[in-house]
Amino acid sequence: MKYVFWIALVVVLGMAGWRVIEPEITNIVFQDELHDMAAQLGARIGLSAPTSDEELRGIVIRKAEKHDIPLDPKQVTVRSSGPPDHRVIYIAVDYTMPVNLIVYSYTLHFTPTSNGGRF
Repeated sequence: MKYVFWIALVVVLGMAGWRVIEPEITNIVFQDELHDMAAQLGARIGLSAPTSDEELRGIVIRKAEKHDIPLDPKQVTVRSSGPPDHRVIYIAVDYTMPVNLIVYSYTLHFTPTSNGGRF
């Protein structure tokens, strides 16, 4: 009986840990995609560049939806500058993700950004 208790405790702690870590991992992957998107679109490596900041904002929102991140257009900041052949693109996103544990719930706040492909 003692072993069953310890196994159940490890399983519950593992599940709770995953619920906390999963949004962090998702944010890291999403931020990497923002860096890649800004670098590729800024360098014009054969991709057709968005015609406006609004179009780029829509692309960011669609990428976020693939990661189950609900975004409103007001949460996405897009700035582009420079001539068309050497554009510098800056993307910033501000969102929260709820973490629901059995006895406690809270939200994590994330602000992934892109600095135009410059690291």
